[in-house]
Order: sequence, then structure tokens, then C-alpha cells
Amino acid sequence: MMHISGDNDEHRRCVAACGVQGVYALEDDQTERRARAWWESFHFRKREVLKFRCECVLCRTNILNFGSNNSSCCTYGAILEHAPPPGAGARRHPSAPRYIVAFRGTLTRHATIFADMHLNLKILVNRQHACGRFGHARDAVGSLLRSIAATTAGGKRSDVWLAGHSLGASIALDVGRDMARGGCYVPTFLFNPPQVSLAPGMLPPVLNRVAKGVIYPTSYAVKAALGKTVMRSLERDMEELFEKLAPWVPEIYVHEKDVICRGFIDYFEQRQKMLDRFRRVAKVGMKLSFRDMHVHIHSSNPANGEDLRGRPHLLPSARLWKNSSGDDPHGLLQWWQPDSKLKLIPTRYSCHGS
Repeated sequence: MMHISGDNDEHRRCVAACGVQGVYALEDDQTERRARAWWESFHFRKREVLKFRCECVLCRTNILNFGSNNSSCCTYGAILEHAPPPGAGARRHPSAPRYIVAFRGTLTRHATIFADMHLNLKILVNRQHACGRFGHARDAVGSLLRSIAATTAGGKRSDVWLAGHSLGASIALDVGRDMARGGCYVPTFLFNPPQVSLAPGMLPPVLNRVAKGVIYPTSYAVKAALGKTVMRSLERDMEELFEKLAPWVPEIYVHEKDVICRGFIDYFEQRQKMLDRFRRVAKVGMKLSFRDMHVHIHSSNPANGEDLRGRPHLLPSARLWKNSSGDDPHGLLQWWQPDSKLKLIPTRYSCHGS
């Protein structure tokens, strides 16, 4: 880590992506030999493996059983700890992490496919927060943070990083948001996180222009009008939530051709355009979604995992990194490539429009 700077965006991205790839290897072949290579090169070691049992009907009822090892209990993440070899040459950069909590995405082999697809369906309907794997991840990170005394100014915990790819990015996003709600802002690296709303970029060119020129502004205007009238209480709650989350700026890495995460690009770009053109309307409309309004009307039970949390893509602040190079838009491989091989365009977005 003496050559890895925690202040260098390229270094941070590569280290976080390699940590996630190590978790893929850890679960994919059930050995640590191949997994260790991904984090030992940066002087990290495994502190804890995160495992959780699948909650889908097939696994709960044991309809399918792939062997005596009970494959429904899978490795979905790992806590990595910086462990330099002896000698002054292996000093950790002051801004580099002491711990990386990494979460893998979906594995299509039979041992984990039902567990992963069950969660993907939960994400599709925005009910992932109540899932056991997400709760287990929040508990593990919370326990880790409580065990660490070192903090930086403003309550930031720069000694712990969260990182995840695809499904794992949804877990990291959920954990990071939960920590930020309590005033603990953890550096978070999200690679190809799924965004389930219909993105204009997924539509034919004519409909794309209509969506961006008519549907988006109209949607913001309607939400702003409702937010200042019949949905006033929800608007106040979301305003409070946005203020709590605003200091947290996750790094979101997306590919322009990846339909799974394309919605994040359109959400932030269209939000910024609305802030530039219709600031007062946008500042109210950006905090609300029609689905949250529906949930607010029909449910007030926090146990459903949705109350006052809003859709995961309703982020006050973020730094979006767009890539347009490479042959696998959704693959993790692209993100540990050096900047010279990528066509990265970083943009900082804030709920204040700056």
C-alpha cells in the first residue's frame, strides 16, 4: 500500500474493484487460493467471511438440495483488513482504508442462483431493505464500525470502505445509506448498481426525446405540486432524509451501454437539468417518487422496509463515473483497468445543484 494512494481516484477504484472480485472467487470455487491473490497484492487479508442463507421459497422448504453442504447458505461478501508485511516499506497511506467490506454480485451457477435471483426480484420491487442478507450486511458493518475507535472530522469513517458490484452494489448502497442516516458517512464504491426505473436511454430515439423533453419535466411538476399540498408530510420527511444523506457522496461507476445501471445516468443528468431550469420545482420533485407516495398512503409500518427510506436511486449526492469503452458493459473487469484504458467522465451531483 506504500504505492497506493487513498487520495488517487484511479487507485481507489482499482483496489475496491479487486476486493469485490476476490469475493466472487471466494464463493465461486470455495477456495481461498485464487481469492487471496486479489487482495493480498494490496496487503489485505481476510478478516471475516459474510454468509447468509437464502430466503426464497425453494430453499426455505428444501425443495431443492444440492448436496449435504446445504448450498442455500452462500458467501456474499467479506471484510478485508489491511495487514502489511514487516518493514517500513509497507506503510499504509493515511487516506487508504484499514478495512474494505466487499459484496459480490449475482453468480449464475446452481449453488447460488436461487438465492441471488430471489434478491434481484426483491430489488425490482424495492423491497430489498427488509431482506435478511441486506440486514445481515448492515449488522456486520455496524459491528465493525463500533469496533473501530478512529474517526475523522465530521463523523466520517474513511478507515472503512464499502464496495460492491451489481447485486453487491445494491447491498453496499443500502448499507451506506443506512449508516449515513445515522450520521456515519462511509466511502462507498458502487460498480454497475441496478437501477430499476425505466430510463429514457432504453427507449427508441423518438420516445427518448419525448421522455426527456416532456415526461421528465411534467413528472417533476406533478410531484412538486403534490409535495406542497396533499403529500406535504411525506415531502417534509424526505427533506429531512435528504439533509441527513447529503454529506455522503458514493462513487457510482456505470457504463453508458449497460441497461441495468443506465437509469442512474438519466436520473442524475435530468435532475441537474431540472435544477438549472426550474430550481424550485426540481428541489421538491427530486425528493419524491410516485411509488413512495403510494406506499405513504397505504402503509405506515416501518417493518415493511420502505417507510421513509425512498427509492435507492433517490440519492442527494453522488459522483457518477461514466465509461464508454470495453466489450462487457456490465462486467467488473473494466473497473480495475487503468485510466489510460478507460473513457471515464466523472461528474459530481448534489441536491443543492452544485
